[in-house]
Amino acid sequence: QVQLVESGGGLVQPGGSLRLSCAVSGDIFKIYTMGWYRQTPGKQRELVATITNGGSTNYADSVKGRFTISRDNAKNTVYLQMNSQKPEDTAVYYCNANVWTPMSGLKAYWGQGTQVTVSS
Repeated sequence: QVQLVESGGGLVQPGGSLRLSCAVSGDIFKIYTMGWYRQTPGKQRELVATITNGGSTNYADSVKGRFTISRDNAKNTVYLQMNSQKPEDTAVYYCNANVWTPMSGLKAYWGQGTQVTVSS
């Protein structure tokens, strides 16, 4: 059993900053790529940023230069620092982790989602 618990969402004014965290727990052997995705009503979930266990990162064009993804492998935690936020960043943000467990092998797991609202 693997759990992803997100925190850090909320309301922020345009131009402001928020930091999301996602802690992975359970019967983990190894965590591979971790990432953040977001979804707004009526739209498909879209990639925001990913980071490999080696630290290589990938960003959606819409967030490049404003958002930074990082991870602490000792804590099994991934972060998303969001700066210079825009109203179009408003969405439910989901954490994703590709985890190998002895029971299930390699699987993708999702957090429950955290709301981020950018509004004045």
